[in-house]
Amino acid sequence: MNRIKEVLEEKGIKQTWLSEKLGKSFNMVNAYVQNRHQPSLETLFKIAEILEVNVKDLLVERDRK
Repeated sequence: MNRIKEVLEEKGIKQTWLSEKLGKSFNMVNAYVQNRHQPSLETLFKIAEILEVNVKDLLVERDRK
């Protein structure tokens, strides 16, 4: 799970803008945003760089049991 959708909303950024900056199709970025597909670590770090956030801000921490 990731928080890309929340970070985009917090920053007022559209998925189309992110897809252009990332060099990925809108459909792929939308799959990331909707958590239907998880980006590779390399892509996740690139998204964090583009959005000017720490990569940890894009991740949902799981409860450890």
